[in-house]
Amino acid sequence: MTKTAERRIPARPAAHPVPAPSPAGDRGRRRLTDQLRAYGFLLGGLICFALFSWYPAIRAVVIAFQKYTPGSPPEWVGTANFSRVWHDPEFSAAWRNTLTFTLLALLVGFAIPFVLALVLNELRHAKAFFRVVVYLPVMIPPVVSALLWKWFYDPGAGLANETLRFLHLPTSNWSNGADTALISLVIVATWANMGGTVLIYLAALQSIPGELYEAAELDGANLLQRVRHVTVPQTRFVILMLMLLQIIATMQVFTEPFVITGGGPENATVTVLYLIYKYAFLYNDFGGACALSVMLLVLLGAFSALYLRFTRSEGDA
Repeated sequence: MTKTAERRIPARPAAHPVPAPSPAGDRGRRRLTDQLRAYGFLLGGLICFALFSWYPAIRAVVIAFQKYTPGSPPEWVGTANFSRVWHDPEFSAAWRNTLTFTLLALLVGFAIPFVLALVLNELRHAKAFFRVVVYLPVMIPPVVSALLWKWFYDPGAGLANETLRFLHLPTSNWSNGADTALISLVIVATWANMGGTVLIYLAALQSIPGELYEAAELDGANLLQRVRHVTVPQTRFVILMLMLLQIIATMQVFTEPFVITGGGPENATVTVLYLIYKYAFLYNDFGGACALSVMLLVLLGAFSALYLRFTRSEGDA
């Protein structure tokens, strides 16, 4: 009997299973891709900040300790620039005028926007129109606004004195008088910049729950009492933040004294920023200008740190 050889088929090797993609790994790769894409979009802005903000600031700090004249190699002089600027007669006048301007701007330019916001918040008709009217000065270029006010303050044929003559009231020197020039500039700055502040206050007022006012009215509170016990406490954080921002902004005032008064009369409107301009472009003393800039930077940095501290505290709360 013939045996037929049994035909054996070699067994196929078992295929290794393909591991399923890990959801966590996919999420990590997508997150990394999104972050790289975001940083790519931010790269242009970071480069602009580095070239036009950070580098000039660092360069100014370096020049503050050097005798720097364009066309000649810089010479390291230590704190000599700070000492020379400190003993300049205009130095004390510039800081006094800047601090006085800031204080007057807080007294005049801080209360008026808040009152206007309260009035606009109570309007029932034409609210959008009056918002545009209040914000309109912000849309005018600062130099154009300063030139308009310079004509307005003209002691001869200016609109201000013409109006006073029409009302048979005594006229004023306005920006040409040593005792009235600074307050005249405060009025200009307040008029030109209060629009944005009014809108911020208005947004804060509209976020206050109406139930609080209804409860205050049921308790017999009048308008002033409602403002004192409801409005101010509910908007205290916005008030504080705008106050700090206004201090930082007003201490950098330059356009109004430069265009309207030229720092006069009798240095009555020379501010720190205007004195920096004079050191750099009139005296050709870039070391002194940078030394004065560093002093202003330190002071504004303190206010900025205070602003960030309060902002962070409110966010944590």
